[in-house]
Amino acid sequence: MTSLRDLPAEFKLAGGAALALIVTLLLPWYEKNYLAPGEGRLRTETFRALSPVEAALLLVAAGVVYLVWARAERKAFHLPGGDGTVIAAAGGWSLLLIVYRMFDQPDVAGDVASVGLQWGIFAAFLAAGGLVLAGARVRAVDRPEPPNPAEAPTEAMSREPAPPPQDRLF
Repeated sequence: MTSLRDLPAEFKLAGGAALALIVTLLLPWYEKNYLAPGEGRLRTETFRALSPVEAALLLVAAGVVYLVWARAERKAFHLPGGDGTVIAAAGGWSLLLIVYRMFDQPDVAGDVASVGLQWGIFAAFLAAGGLVLAGARVRAVDRPEPPNPAEAPTEAMSREPAPPPQDRLF
C-alpha cells in the first residue's frame, strides 16, 4: 500500500477512474417498462445487461488498474506513446463502447414492453470520461518511466564483436 501512496496524483486519478468504471458495471443501466399481464397496469424494472461490450469495458478498466499497480511497483516496461496515451486511449475506447450500448439496447420479452436508459450508464460515461482526462494529465506531466533493464547495454554488448570464423577444409 505504501507504493500506491507514493504514486503521483495523475496515476491515482487514472486508477480511481478505472475502478469507478468497474463499479458502474454493477449499477442498473436499463429500465424495462411493461404492461403486467392480468393486472392492467404499467410496471418498471431496472436491470443491467451482460454482453461482450460490458466484458470489454471490464477488461479495459482492469488493464488500466494493472498499469497503475505496475507503475506503483516500479515494474520496468515501456508502452508505445507512453502511459498517458495508453490510458487516454483506454478511456476513449470505453466512451465509444458506452455510446454503442446507449443505442444498442437489449431486447425484452413481451408485446407491450420498452427499454429505457437508467442512471448507471451515465455514471459509466462519466467514469470513462474521467479516464480520458486522467490519461491527458499523465501525458501532460510526462514523468519518465522506470528504466527497462532489457534496453540497457550490458558489458558483453559494449565490447567489440568477435571476428567471424574462418572457413577451413580440415
